[in-house]
Amino acid sequence: LSVSFTFGMMCTENDLPYWIAVLISMTNLTSAGQFAGTALIIGGGSLVEIGITTFVINIRYMLMSLSLSQRIDPDLSVPKRLLMSFGVTDEIFGVSMQAKGQIQAAYFFGLMTAPFWGWALGTLIGATAISLLRSALGIAIYGMFLAVIIPPARTERSLVWVIVIAAVISCIFYYLPVLNQLSSGWVIIICAVLASSYAAIKW
Repeated sequence: LSVSFTFGMMCTENDLPYWIAVLISMTNLTSAGQFAGTALIIGGGSLVEIGITTFVINIRYMLMSLSLSQRIDPDLSVPKRLLMSFGVTDEIFGVSMQAKGQIQAAYFFGLMTAPFWGWALGTLIGATAISLLRSALGIAIYGMFLAVIIPPARTERSLVWVIVIAAVISCIFYYLPVLNQLSSGWVIIICAVLASSYAAIKW
């Protein structure tokens, strides 16, 4: 609810209608990918740039889905599998993998309900409350990302290096004369691919 609240505020701050913000949340359910994709839409990014950026950011869901496919009921129909795939997020995946035995469709759909409606409702509230909380927008977005990366970085040294490398590369693209002409979407793609590739080779 709190993160989607920030997303709703970001959309309204950039003159997107509140119903567009809610529609994006109800059809994406992707958190970081949704923020990045919408930021590129607002900034006038190309369809290719938006597609590649969201693909790179959300590629982890493929790995989660592969893992989840080994645990679900093998008799589930394709339509049910497709609907379940829509709800594969970090939190839903984490909780579902703790279930004992095979994961049934009814259990997974029940697990999806609160996050889906919470994400949509938070977006609606944030989009309509922007006039009251406009000054908190910038701080809230940075706070969200810090809340995501700090806890695991305290125990995983490799993650610390990934964060540092990504930050250094980002600064290079921001300050160097020629490189700072590149759009933010491509910078995100390059930072993510280079930092994660280094970690994959090193560890």
